Amino acid sequence: MKAKRKIINDPVYGFITIRHPFILELIDHPWFQRLRRIAQLGLSHMVYPGALHNRFQHAIGAVHLMQNAVDELRLKGNEITDEEEVALLCAILLHDIGHGPFSHALEHTIASEVHHENISSLIMAQLNAHFNGRLEMAIAIFNNRYHKHFLHQLVSSQLDMDRLDYLARDSFFSGVVEGQVGSERILKMLDVVDDQLVVEEKGIYSIEKFIVARRFMYWQVYLHKTVLSAEFMLVNALRRAQELARSGVELHCSPALRYFLYNKVTLDVLTSDENALRYYAALDDFDIAASLKVWQDHEDRVLSMLSSHLVNRKLFKIEIQKEAIPTEWVEQHISRITQKLNFTSHEASYFVIQQSVDNRAYNSQHDVIRILMKDGSVRDAAQVSDHLNIAALSSVVEKHFIAYLR
Repeated sequence: MKAKRKIINDPVYGFITIRHPFILELIDHPWFQRLRRIAQLGLSHMVYPGALHNRFQHAIGAVHLMQNAVDELRLKGNEITDEEEVALLCAILLHDIGHGPFSHALEHTIASEVHHENISSLIMAQLNAHFNGRLEMAIAIFNNRYHKHFLHQLVSSQLDMDRLDYLARDSFFSGVVEGQVGSERILKMLDVVDDQLVVEEKGIYSIEKFIVARRFMYWQVYLHKTVLSAEFMLVNALRRAQELARSGVELHCSPALRYFLYNKVTLDVLTSDENALRYYAALDDFDIAASLKVWQDHEDRVLSMLSSHLVNRKLFKIEIQKEAIPTEWVEQHISRITQKLNFTSHEASYFVIQQSVDNRAYNSQHDVIRILMKDGSVRDAAQVSDHLNIAALSSVVEKHFIAYLR
């Protein structure tokens, strides 16, 4: 009997073959299908109209790259058992399953200060129970507890299948060509030395291109100033909805969203209350978008204005600079809005956003990309590069901004 497999036509890579039946079982699970309704790039489509792809597509693309990486590493004599291969594919397939609505945009808003990777671990544990322990090795690899540490590096590192796919995919759908990377060549250059993932020396220029592409994509797409304005407006709309809900005001919303508006949900709650995780797994972009449409007509003027401005793309004006935003700027805008709209200072504060963002294309303090030299030594990519200064790209660039109602 032939093993079940599936072919998916992907716009980035062409035909992708999912060759393991258990991966298909996971894909078919409702909690994974939910990723079809989670935007990969939050509200970036308000700047780049084509950027409407989702976390489902990204996860499938990462599986494709992982299959290719496994094949290449095996060709070079590195042992990866069939069981380890399936576990690797499960880990990369589920690495983003904990993302909430609009991905990073509402990362700490829906659930209070909870990172999506924490929720991914909780969901993977629930799925492991559902599938009778078949995800044990995948979870060990995901959490870097498996004895072959290079397997974890394929899932999460400075050069993993997650990053290789999202750069290629986000570049494709946004139309920002500077984000394109030579993932196929990088995969061909992969090897393992002393249980560490390495890249052969002749692949150094592809690594340089990869790091520069990350820098471009962060400032041109992920942290584009208009995207920042839209996403922080969305955060403020949800914050206002939570404030109203927890003071007893009735809000139209789905049962899943209602749970997170009327209750403060922390990681402890998600860990201890099965209902909390079940509601989270039922929450997606549609819940938020539908509520914003209805909230345009809510009697609370703060909520209605924020919702209406988001639905109709009337975004806050944003000013971004290297220096910290002076406090008096914020106070001046709050005072202006207070007088203009007859708001209290607290209400007006929802229409002024002061934040900072930072980007580091290569974080050598956290991890390094290891280059296998021709003499057999292994060196940090930042020390090898002669075409550009990777070490300079490892420095943190911080920018401050203020966004406000025009």
